[in-house]
Amino acid sequence: MTCGAKEGDDPMKNKMNLTMLADFYEITMANGYLEHGVAEQTTYYDMFFRRIPDGGGFAIMAGLEQVIDYLKNLHFTAEDIEYLRSKNCFSERFLEYLENFKFSCDVWAIPEGTPVFPNEPLLTVRGPAIQAQFIETMVLLSLSHQCLIATKANRIVRAADGRAVLEFGSRRAQGADGAIMGARAAYIGGCAGTACTIVDRDMHIPALGTMAHSWVQMFPTEEEAFRNYARTYPDSCTFLVDTYNVLQSGVPNAIKIFNEEVVPRGFRPKGVRIDSGDIAYLSKKVRKMLDEAGFEDCGIVASNALDEYIIRDILSQGGQVTSFGVGERLVTAKSDPVFGGVYKLVAVEQNEELVPKIKVSENVEKITNPGFKKPWRLYERSTGKAIADVITLHDEVIDDTQPYEIFDPAYTWKRKMVTDFIAKPLQVPVFVKGECVYESPNLHEIQKFCKEQIDTLWDEVTRFEHPHEYYVDLSQNLWDMKHALLKKYCGSCAEKLSKKKETEK
Repeated sequence: MTCGAKEGDDPMKNKMNLTMLADFYEITMANGYLEHGVAEQTTYYDMFFRRIPDGGGFAIMAGLEQVIDYLKNLHFTAEDIEYLRSKNCFSERFLEYLENFKFSCDVWAIPEGTPVFPNEPLLTVRGPAIQAQFIETMVLLSLSHQCLIATKANRIVRAADGRAVLEFGSRRAQGADGAIMGARAAYIGGCAGTACTIVDRDMHIPALGTMAHSWVQMFPTEEEAFRNYARTYPDSCTFLVDTYNVLQSGVPNAIKIFNEEVVPRGFRPKGVRIDSGDIAYLSKKVRKMLDEAGFEDCGIVASNALDEYIIRDILSQGGQVTSFGVGERLVTAKSDPVFGGVYKLVAVEQNEELVPKIKVSENVEKITNPGFKKPWRLYERSTGKAIADVITLHDEVIDDTQPYEIFDPAYTWKRKMVTDFIAKPLQVPVFVKGECVYESPNLHEIQKFCKEQIDTLWDEVTRFEHPHEYYVDLSQNLWDMKHALLKKYCGSCAEKLSKKKETEK
């Protein structure tokens, strides 16, 4: 089966070997595993995150296709080997292993576009310790970045309340990859298009754009600038009207040129763009001027350091904006720019038995969920709305033909018997023994899927401020395993955990 998108869909493919984009300790540990005879021991790793950005109610899974591309192309070049040899800290046996490296792990992941929540495994890796550990950096980099931007974009799209949001952030992104993958993630989150041309060419995300202030400044007058543009692009005229004065010259000149150059050629103007000033106030005035001139169908585009809160305020104040261009605060997730993804060892196999592993911490949120697990989502059968997620051990099955009890893993007395529900596993197989078995949907399908899945969440979960906490519960078997390990490694840690949670409450 073909894996990933069609050749050429990703402009970063085949341009750079990213195998060595790894923290140095991944390589020193791999060498050590080989030296101490545990390199081929089967291990289990989970990638998850601990906190939803911006205090939101959910995040969005994104970046899986790039993880797939990375894993499919893992190989060490002669240059890589010589560099590592020059460090004088790696055995020749290890370097020979890298020369013949072939990825052989199993991978499961939640599909892109799915709403996701803290502490549930977005991606699970099973395979030799020397391999499963090594891929940590790129897995975290790819998923954390795109999950972050897709989540931020969706917040902005929801604030726009049905009005198109365009991603305008390339020039403010952290490098080329940040711009390209940021535009990709923004599209998954619901943006209608981008200003970034390369992602239109290679990913088929609509590239949109008209003029900058420099176009207007290049000509002797604003009127002449608009006229020349209209003669060149009569079928797609959107004029930037704030170079000098929006109400006194920009819009009057736009109307004049619409009437003299666009309409006589049999076209209708697309819109005007406001890039400064009080957007709410100006858009109302501009709307009135355009309507009185007979251009009720002419759109108003707003840009200039927008985010979900500014957009919401503009609309709540009666702003007449029909679409928004959002740049730096989207592509950098400026308000909360770190997703906080982690990649943790959760189990190993010893003597053909699975041995769960746990990371214990005084910081309660850093205590991991051990074992080989499977995340589920429970939906109300009558409404299709998501009730809660449940993380079970991998061989557990939630039988949705029978009542199922869920409980808060911190406040275990808070329990609920769920009936008349549908249980769906969230992860799908991606690699089996190193061979890709998953075909990534195209971006348009992922975007559609994302919208459909967000619609399964209750409004209380999707609100911006103080959203309802969506529960991610543990099965009884997983909860028992976790607390048994806490008692084993930390004595009274389980009791301390319960007391700390009660204090926080």
